[in-house]
Amino acid sequence: MPGKPGSASVGPTSGDAPEEQETPTVAVDATSSLPSSTYRLQLSKDLTFGEAAELVDYLDTLGVGALYASPLLESGSDSNHGYDVVDPTRVSAERGGEEGRRALVAALRSHGLGMLIDIVPNHVGVEVASANPWWWDVLVHGRASRYAHFFDIDWDAGPLLLPVLDADEQKALSELTLSADGTELCYYEHAYPVAEGTGGGTPRDVHERQHYRLVSWRRGAAELTYRRFFDVSTLAAVRVEEPEVFEATHREVLRWTGEDDVVIGLRVDHPDGLSEPGGYLHRLRAAIGPRSWLLVEKILGVGEALPASWPVDGTTGYDALREIGGVFVDPSGAGLLTQFAAEHTGVKESVCAVEHRARREVASTILAAEVRRTARECVTALEHCYALTVPAEQVVPAITELLCGFPVYRSYLPEGRDALDTAVAVARTHRPDLAETLAAVHAALLADPRGELATRLQQTSGMIMAKGVEDTAFYRWNRFVALNEVGGDPARFGVSPTELHATALAREAARPATMTSLSTHDTKRSEDVRARLAVLSEIPGEWVERMRRWSARYPLPERSLELLAWQSLIGAWPISAERMAAYLGKASKEAKLVTSHVEPVAEVDESIAAWPGQVLGDDGLVAEIGAFVDRIAAAGWSNSLGQKLLQLAGPGVPDIYQGTELFEYSLVDPDNRRPVDFAARRALLGRLDEGWLPGIDAEGAAKLLVTASAARLRRYRPELFAGYRPVPAQGVAAHHAVAFARGAGSGDRISRLVAVATRLPVGLAARGGWGDTVLPLPGAATDWHEIITDTPVEGSAPQLSRLLARYPVALLVRPA
Repeated sequence: MPGKPGSASVGPTSGDAPEEQETPTVAVDATSSLPSSTYRLQLSKDLTFGEAAELVDYLDTLGVGALYASPLLESGSDSNHGYDVVDPTRVSAERGGEEGRRALVAALRSHGLGMLIDIVPNHVGVEVASANPWWWDVLVHGRASRYAHFFDIDWDAGPLLLPVLDADEQKALSELTLSADGTELCYYEHAYPVAEGTGGGTPRDVHERQHYRLVSWRRGAAELTYRRFFDVSTLAAVRVEEPEVFEATHREVLRWTGEDDVVIGLRVDHPDGLSEPGGYLHRLRAAIGPRSWLLVEKILGVGEALPASWPVDGTTGYDALREIGGVFVDPSGAGLLTQFAAEHTGVKESVCAVEHRARREVASTILAAEVRRTARECVTALEHCYALTVPAEQVVPAITELLCGFPVYRSYLPEGRDALDTAVAVARTHRPDLAETLAAVHAALLADPRGELATRLQQTSGMIMAKGVEDTAFYRWNRFVALNEVGGDPARFGVSPTELHATALAREAARPATMTSLSTHDTKRSEDVRARLAVLSEIPGEWVERMRRWSARYPLPERSLELLAWQSLIGAWPISAERMAAYLGKASKEAKLVTSHVEPVAEVDESIAAWPGQVLGDDGLVAEIGAFVDRIAAAGWSNSLGQKLLQLAGPGVPDIYQGTELFEYSLVDPDNRRPVDFAARRALLGRLDEGWLPGIDAEGAAKLLVTASAARLRRYRPELFAGYRPVPAQGVAAHHAVAFARGAGSGDRISRLVAVATRLPVGLAARGGWGDTVLPLPGAATDWHEIITDTPVEGSAPQLSRLLARYPVALLVRPA
């Protein structure tokens, strides 16, 4: 393929290696574990270790430097994510067991690829009690269990509450049964242990003698006696701050990092849930060594940085997702889209107000148990430290308001005092009547920033933010859903090239080993859906006119859901009625406006489920929607290629989420975890390597070309990806280009790589194209070569109309 290793000074692939090369080129350099790029695979029973091993040669040919694997430990049966680990002491049998894992490692080693492993220190899965030996032992022995201290359980609150019964608790308790041998208490398919010496009598009699109580699922939100992952009661938090628990939960993973040179690092899931993230990360860094790659899955607010004391290389890159995607959004579309959203919903409200209200709702409902436990700690702290007796009825609303006022997911006291101060100020604004209580709580937190109150409050603030903002407000405030993304800020309508360059420079200077992402298993819509939706910001009038007509013909039970539904339909088109119905069902319940997971409304759910079939059953409307998508498709593809190149060529280590090397239009999980057609991708990559320059169309080969060209260049010419400097275009259409130079590291002041992408392509076409716009290249050199098309570049200031004639992006390199 043009730009493949072997052409234009890019270097050899494993398939094109010179005969004298006896071992494959290693994607990790000799001095660190940092890969050139990663490729995320969602491993499961449908994509086992063995099947992943068979993909390694494809990943090698694609040019990536490491496999980024979802959790490998034993998890719940049929798990498509692996975050519900039930036994952290062994590898997943369903995915292939230890033998399969070793075979995958061997395959990676044979191709010179590394492996980044996702780990889950915050919680374990307890949905099937018998699958988790630690949890089962706790249920048998209660507080006397040798694993009782492994879990964050409030034993002083009485028996461990398990919210697994139907809403009618008394009726459900009458339906309990005992196993034939009397050793298990059963509720339909659920089984729980009967402690020795507690049998005899009716199942209900036996139940009352246990160290646990089965209760209605409705009681979990307010009465749960163990810490969990957000509001998911089937994921019980573990206390990795305890050395024994850390050792038990990490022993197997650390064995891999010690034995396998292929395992180059770890990605830590949800560190904000831990009691002391910084302390945990220091312990983990000491265990894996200073040269291993260590990342945290951490959502940063705009302008927020990781705590300086954390010994990590960076995050999984949600901040880059917002910045790179945002530069393809036209800020001039904000006014009309904002006006239309207010008109359509009948509500003129800022996203900040919606977010605050949503946070307060989740704090008082689905996360009420966590808020109340924090309030109890607060009462204790105030009495102990200040001899203040504050009524609980005052403390709960004060803690609620404080948790809803944080500007970030979590403060890290004492480092995060600014965030705490802001939260207190916001809480006072909303509830001035609680000012005295809030002042006392503030003082208590600062007096003991590592105490139990501070720990509980900080753990809970991230939960409130995630459930209130990401999983509620982002489904309610639907002015322009391309911005409603993990790590995003819907209030900020787009990102200027100036801001993009500033954040890239900061990333290169502060954390060049951080990961950058565009799509993940947690994003609410794939990078290509967002790229297509970005086009709407350029043509807001056309979009508003169409949506107004379409929504009048096929309304939904809630007006803001209509905004989300029509944008999602356009963004993911073509999409089946089944996929769309599943998405809208989840979205409407997350919004919690007319139905919810906790309080489903049958008639509303039925109406929403029927909507996609009605819309897609209207042939005339389908034709109209198809024509509109065709109208914006080319601009969407341009945006997709542009943001992919900026990610792959920019600072940080870029991750390619499975399947997104082609255009891929998925919505939130589980839609984005569907099987990937790797055979098609292999075939297209083979054609590219034969010299095919594809057109830009729905097949997506053009995106594969851009991806492989940049990934291979990063792998075989890593010296080109040091440093960063903006490269401004000059001419009448200069603001439609975003470009930067790299390769000026190690004392070399001459940049040797330039990446350029087209932004706002509809506006560019409307003004007649690039005209006389040029891109002055750094150093006034004339020996540049364009890698993607494998063509020489004319002059030191090429015209963009020629440079971008075939593709809306270009990747220029000077010879070594």
